[in-house]
Amino acid sequence: MGWFSFRVTSRYVVMLNFACVYYGDKYTFSYVKNLYNMVKRNFTIPHRFICFTDNTVIHKQRDFKDKDIEFRQFKRHDFNGWFNKLQLFSPDSNLEGNTLYMDLDVVIMKNIDDMATIGESKNFVGMNDFNPTSGLFNSSIMRFNNKYHSVIWEQYLKRKTEFNSSHGDQEIITALIKKHEDTISFPDEWTQSYKWLNRNGDRYHISKQTYEQDPNAKVCVFHGSPNPHDSAQEWVQKLWK
Repeated sequence: MGWFSFRVTSRYVVMLNFACVYYGDKYTFSYVKNLYNMVKRNFTIPHRFICFTDNTVIHKQRDFKDKDIEFRQFKRHDFNGWFNKLQLFSPDSNLEGNTLYMDLDVVIMKNIDDMATIGESKNFVGMNDFNPTSGLFNSSIMRFNNKYHSVIWEQYLKRKTEFNSSHGDQEIITALIKKHEDTISFPDEWTQSYKWLNRNGDRYHISKQTYEQDPNAKVCVFHGSPNPHDSAQEWVQKLWK
């Protein structure tokens, strides 16, 4: 078994992390449950499922039996919205080894093992944004190593004033790591946008919203609106559960 599944140190085993972020009231807890269930069906590599949250009573609100989700509270409360994802790179996250991260509003369509093992020598793997003119990583899906994420956090703190005008966390993450030699991208065909036809910029016209499932994609990303629970497409509701 490869070291992306786990690595053995002189004292303990470091297992792969699968992480998500649950904050505020934008999503119901069903989004955490559904992501956990989709990972359970489509990810065969041994891992721990970690949900980072600002919800201090989430443990009492759980209405499902599986106890395999580990909840961790954010250490800082001065981040808004998706900017909370930056806390994943803080040493306070206590993420050891490799972490595969996905937003709550994704739909996993097939096996995602390759997303955890691609680029064994790289410390960060990002997803190219669906808008080809942005030049950004879309932070909906990332894989990173703890050797690297503390460096991102340290650089962010040093340049925090510079980033005050950023429109989102992915602008900051991209600025800090995209040109780094330890950074690569997931193959574009592994991810599908629910809204965009392809990364060439063609969008579904409002009168032609067929939203077909891409048979080659592993994950469908619902960036912006609509969200998975808004979709009436049979394939979405079949997979998002």
